[in-house]
Amino acid sequence: MKIAALILSVIVVLGIATTAFLPQSDADTAAGSVSTHTIDRGDLLVTVTEQGTLESSNNTQVKCRVRGDNTITYVIESGTQVESGDLLVKLETLAIEEEISERTKFYHLAESQSARSAADVAKAKLAISEYEEGRFISELASLQKDLAIAKSRLLNAKNRLQHSRMLSRSEYASELEVEEKVFAVSQANLNVGLTLTRIDVLQNFTKKEELVRLQGELKAAQATHLADVERALADKKRLERAQQELEACTIIADRAGLVIYPTGEEWKDAPEIEEGATVRKDQTLLLMPDLNQMQVKVGVHESMVDRMQLGMKANVTHNRSPMIGEVSYVASVAKPAGWWTGNVVKYDTIVELPTVEGLRPGTSVEVEIVVAQHDDALVVPATAVIETQRGFACWVQNQTGSQRRAVVLGDSSEMFIAVLEGLVEGDEVILDPLANVQEAQVEAAFSLQTQQESDPYLDL
Repeated sequence: MKIAALILSVIVVLGIATTAFLPQSDADTAAGSVSTHTIDRGDLLVTVTEQGTLESSNNTQVKCRVRGDNTITYVIESGTQVESGDLLVKLETLAIEEEISERTKFYHLAESQSARSAADVAKAKLAISEYEEGRFISELASLQKDLAIAKSRLLNAKNRLQHSRMLSRSEYASELEVEEKVFAVSQANLNVGLTLTRIDVLQNFTKKEELVRLQGELKAAQATHLADVERALADKKRLERAQQELEACTIIADRAGLVIYPTGEEWKDAPEIEEGATVRKDQTLLLMPDLNQMQVKVGVHESMVDRMQLGMKANVTHNRSPMIGEVSYVASVAKPAGWWTGNVVKYDTIVELPTVEGLRPGTSVEVEIVVAQHDDALVVPATAVIETQRGFACWVQNQTGSQRRAVVLGDSSEMFIAVLEGLVEGDEVILDPLANVQEAQVEAAFSLQTQQESDPYLDL
């Protein structure tokens, strides 16, 4: 900044010195050669002009449906017009074919285990019925038979004891024989009680215990069978998914239309879709745009994005053919700036286009968005105005020389600025006053020096 101020000061000094030493006639000649512009009223059109790219607002996306990283072995050329059923993309299938072989083996093993566990469940159910309707009834009947025999023997023992006692009273039987008969009755009585106890245990404990064990085995068999069924179902789904992915490795067109590659990142030189490239699941491989619904995407500089509104008209030039579009979208967040954008911050803006034949996605177009239109405005060329320490100013040429005018400015285009105060129609303003007016040079040098003193970082 110090160097710029020094150069500007030298220019001012040289200009003053040259004018001072020139003869009066030469000075008049120099003044007469100054370019001027006559202030007049007219329509001021404020526009934003950017380069944009044609694209479709309705793209059918052809995506990769195979999990993991996949290698492209064939891809149709971008810009090809295809028919329904045409081959678009082929992916490497070796790994998936090996997976299908493994999954088939696991699925058959799981099906075999599931059938075996189903047989175990049926066997466990039959075991419960077998016990309740077979073994338990048989054991109970056997004990009931033993009980009948024990009761019969008890009755027989009691009769013999009674007979022995009768004989003992007649002295035909000894006391020892009577005692033996008493012991036989006691033993027979115990056998009856033991058999009754065995029947009670069988009915109230053994049966319940056995049923609990058999039902537990049934539940365990059922749980094992459910696990085997789930495992078989999971293996079947894995096999079916692998088979579906094998089919998805070959992508064909489901309708006729134009096929293009998706736009790569701005910092990449080559598209990501090519033979030998690695792609991932859900990555867009191709686009099939609807050519009847076209739009233009442009980047609007951050200084103008606040003035953008939906519905603004836009003049679009494609191959020297004009079209009228309309702003349909303005991004609320700027695109990332970097070396690939010259570190310029821009906001994506979409301009919708009418249906026009011959428009192809990816083509560059020039877009002029009409931000504002001021009718019958007093305008001055942008090159006639400078910004000084005291505000904006321009210099008006008259018969005696040049006169400084402070001006209040309004809206502006690339070439002209609306003047609100300071000029009138018919004024002759000097173009490029920094090169032609000494007073403008002095003010510019003073303004630069003042800024430098107030902000020392300007020296850097």
